[in-house]
Amino acid sequence: MQITIDESLMKVAIYSGRIPASIFIERLIKGLADRGVQVWLFGEIDGPVTYVSQKVRVCGWQGGWGRKIFLLRFLIQFLFIRPKELIKLWSVIDASSLKLKLYLLSKYLPVLWYTPDVFHLQWVRGVQEWRWVQKFGMRLVVSLRGAQVNYVPIAYSDVAALYRQNFPHVDGFHAVSKAIGAEAIKYGAPVEKIRCVYSGLNLDFYRLAPYVYQSSDTLKIISIGRPHWKKGYTYAIDAIAMLKDKVKFEYTIIGAKHEEYIFQVNQLGLEKQINLLDKKPHEQVMQLLRSSHLLLLPSVEEGIANVVLEAMAVGVPVISTDCGGMAEVIEDSVTGFLISVRSPQAIANAVLKFSRLTTEERLNIITNAKRKIERQHSLHRMVKDMLELYDHVLNNEAARKVEELLPHVK
Repeated sequence: MQITIDESLMKVAIYSGRIPASIFIERLIKGLADRGVQVWLFGEIDGPVTYVSQKVRVCGWQGGWGRKIFLLRFLIQFLFIRPKELIKLWSVIDASSLKLKLYLLSKYLPVLWYTPDVFHLQWVRGVQEWRWVQKFGMRLVVSLRGAQVNYVPIAYSDVAALYRQNFPHVDGFHAVSKAIGAEAIKYGAPVEKIRCVYSGLNLDFYRLAPYVYQSSDTLKIISIGRPHWKKGYTYAIDAIAMLKDKVKFEYTIIGAKHEEYIFQVNQLGLEKQINLLDKKPHEQVMQLLRSSHLLLLPSVEEGIANVVLEAMAVGVPVISTDCGGMAEVIEDSVTGFLISVRSPQAIANAVLKFSRLTTEERLNIITNAKRKIERQHSLHRMVKDMLELYDHVLNNEAARKVEELLPHVK
């Protein structure tokens, strides 16, 4: 039974626990609000809140005392207006101490007070903690993103057990790639509940950068990401050592000014070729990306890296390892270069191959990559696909309720 859900009446909580959230989540919030969806944000406010749409409502606190006052306010409201719901919520909270129970109440009560139609949890490890929303008629949608699905349950058996226990009961899953959706199925996520919704970019802000690299110029290579083993920077630095006498280049890594990499660069004598920078604001990152000739993603694990999408959108060619869902956006020698994971030699070979391409060949890759982003990773498509996911979980519930009201016909 198909039931039409009016987007303008839909209430969706986008929950990451922090306000504002990551770039992807902020894009989703704005995109949903622009489509008329009422978006609720719950959690701790730890940055400037600049939402201009009246469709975005923030319900959060600042600091320890702010949290206590926040809790007291909602406790009073529930005690005088909706005491039965408070008692029910109190009974379902599984906590080892009164202090922990009150801590959890400070997160839960605002959500229960406003009772969105869909509670969209961004961090999958919290799935068991938020299952309670289903007991109050809210539909639980969980995002499947990167590390929390790809390697955390492999490293921690208790997390794998938690997923197997809870995944079958989630109403819907948002997978950032087909590959990560396949990983979730291993832990009991029903295939029919998973929707692949790719990250979207507002393409109006991603104009092609002028591409001026010639074979005689210094090749400017850039990588962007935190100093974590999964980013594969040790392999990239080893690859750069192989290229030292073969091509003229500069390699900049933003966000990886870490003693491990500083030592490796020093040990290999690459101080003049490699520049390690601290984390930068997004605007500065984009400026540095636009002034580069090549983005290198040497990662061991990813969902689909947003920085790759941004590079393709602005016309910077990409070399990426074949990890996670990267093959869903990078077609080797067509939209970029796809290489083996954990292979400095593969990285070095790809850089050399790129350096020998003609200008026309490079521009063909840039054009193909831009078209791929426009087809698969526009903000419009992301919001449309996410609304279809929300509509699906709400439609299933609405259909069930209607069927319960219909007379039974043999």
